[in-house]
Order: sequence, then structure tokens, then C-alpha cells
Amino acid sequence: MKCVICKHGDTESSTTTLTLERAGTVVAFKEVPAQVCTNCGEAYVAEEISTKLLAMAEQSVRDGVEIGVRKYAPV
Repeated sequence: MKCVICKHGDTESSTTTLTLERAGTVVAFKEVPAQVCTNCGEAYVAEEISTKLLAMAEQSVRDGVEIGVRKYAPV
């Protein structure tokens, strides 16, 4: 797909690091599957992966985590 940010690059399958912050909790997810622009590096994560990451981040908030780093692992 054509990148909607830079409008010049195409995306290819790769991985990215995604950082989420909520209620004083910061969680970084490494090696998240994504479509990444070959020109600007913008990453597009599929809806089902985003849903899973948000649920994992919410659990971190409930657990009282302040800063966490997790490797993405599909179930």
C-alpha cells in the first residue's frame, strides 16, 4: 500500500517498536508485526494486533507497572 503520511513510499512487511502510555504507565512492545513505509518508516499495525496490544497495556496499568518493555508474541 502507498504510505498515507509521506505519500511517496510503499509499505512492506516488517516489525516495529510501539510505545503506549496511559495513566502513568509506559509500555514498549518490541518486534510488533507491521507494514512499514520504505521511504519514511511510518508503521501500520493491523487492527487485531492493536487490539491485543491495548489489552496487554491495560493489564500493565492494572498491575501497577510504571515502565515495561515486552516482546510481542502472538498467541
